Amino acid sequence: MASFVSHFTNRVDAKGRVSIPAPFRAALAKDGFEGLYCFPSPFQGAVDAGGNGLTAEIQKRLDAFSTLSMEYDALSTALYGASETLKIDRDGRIVLSDMIRNHTGIDGEVTFVGQGFKFQIWEPTKFGKHRDEAMKRALAVLSSGGVPGATAGGAL
Repeated sequence: MASFVSHFTNRVDAKGRVSIPAPFRAALAKDGFEGLYCFPSPFQGAVDAGGNGLTAEIQKRLDAFSTLSMEYDALSTALYGASETLKIDRDGRIVLSDMIRNHTGIDGEVTFVGQGFKFQIWEPTKFGKHRDEAMKRALAVLSSGGVPGATAGGAL
């Protein structure tokens, strides 16, 4: 499975295009997905993005519910129905859609944040605040031994 790691900040050009970081493009190519699958994150003002690994994870989660249940309906609407598949041009750029701009508040720069099987698209200042909070939460989880395989002292 493709793996998205690290974070990168790139400028949006005058035509509303931004380059996907080269390591992320390589991971998408390895994944075999044509384009970029993305949807508004239900947890914060970012957009979740990826390829086949992301859609497989979504389907795995959906498969836990009856297809006629309210839970399935809500998740499939949020994760599939509100999604977009963006075309990546030959220079590795995407055009930022209205959905991405409206959900994230992105204007001049974009921060791409790797999360293993997927990555997120953030407005850079909002990502900085989110990263600070995520580090605090991660420390609390690791310190409590709440991660499978972690010791009580937090070492993995």
